[in-house]
Amino acid sequence: MVEITSEHKDYPVESAFVSGEAQGWRAAETGRQTIRLVFDQPQRLKQISLIFEEKDTARTQEFVLRWSADGGNSFREIVRQQWNFSPPETIREVEEYQVELASVTILELIIVPNVSGGSARASLKSLHLS
Repeated sequence: MVEITSEHKDYPVESAFVSGEAQGWRAAETGRQTIRLVFDQPQRLKQISLIFEEKDTARTQEFVLRWSADGGNSFREIVRQQWNFSPPETIREVEEYQVELASVTILELIIVPNVSGGSARASLKSLHLS
């Protein structure tokens, strides 16, 4: 199950999980957004791949990737990172994490699209797990 704080009708979260050149997910609202994957059965994760794209607005984005083994009562942070988008030169952030996570019940991605504030909307081109 996927829980999201906001979703633009033309950029549904499902398109971030499709292989190929899908358009990805985009929030309908500005500000901090969360994508939460809730698994029916605990999962073992070995790799997490994220791709973010911003073709229009220069901004500094921060994201936090974290996981829970107890249904969300507690979380462990995998990574917290900032990235500077500077279109047209720097428009894509690609992150690959090799992990050894057992019994994952929730994987959560929190995106602050512009750490300086403003009207930026969070987006995610791709999220793949293995």
